[in-house]
Amino acid sequence: MTESITEEILRGLRAASWAGDGPGLVALLPGLPLTEVLQWVGDALLGAAADRVPGAAEAAEQCVALLEERGWEGDEELASQFEGALGQGPVPLLRPLTADLEELSGLLEGDPLSGGGRIDLTTGECWPEQVDIDEEDEGLGRWLPVPCEGSRDGYRDMELFITTVADAGFADRLEIAISGRGAFRRFKDVLARSEDEYSRYHRFSGERQRGRARAWLAGQGYRPVGRR
Repeated sequence: MTESITEEILRGLRAASWAGDGPGLVALLPGLPLTEVLQWVGDALLGAAADRVPGAAEAAEQCVALLEERGWEGDEELASQFEGALGQGPVPLLRPLTADLEELSGLLEGDPLSGGGRIDLTTGECWPEQVDIDEEDEGLGRWLPVPCEGSRDGYRDMELFITTVADAGFADRLEIAISGRGAFRRFKDVLARSEDEYSRYHRFSGERQRGRARAWLAGQGYRPVGRR
């Protein structure tokens, strides 16, 4: 198995996911440490399983086991979607929405002074709070308000990531960096000294952010679907 997902592999996974290329996505998965990208590939893999792409059902079953073992926020929701698609459990009663979880996460966890916004329920597009809405659309049930929940979860991501750093000295420096005001800036400054750990952290935090966005969306009665 590949020890970690390289940026080149990640670009391939992203390209296949965005293009709705089920066969291309499934071809990239064998041998990868899928725990690093479960939330990222989840919706595209669900589409591939629905299209009966060879190997997609087996990959989906593997993902269910990994999601249940990991247990991060949003993992239960994604595992339930996989089980429903595979006929191994009830299909979650959530309305499909072509929403980008990364964009949604940016609204949920952005700067408290400028974060939050809304999702266009007709297109799935995420719009920041500062963007004006046509008054004619305001009362048509077209928009789903998105609150800004602040940076608390992001801080927790830094704490959890530090526990996964193998170099004890580097982990100690990161631990010191997140103490007090300016923790995020100092953490990123220290992290930038290691290209590998910098890349790994962004995969780690991005995966957790997407899971939280998925869980929030499920709480509103929706599930994200990939662009197909």
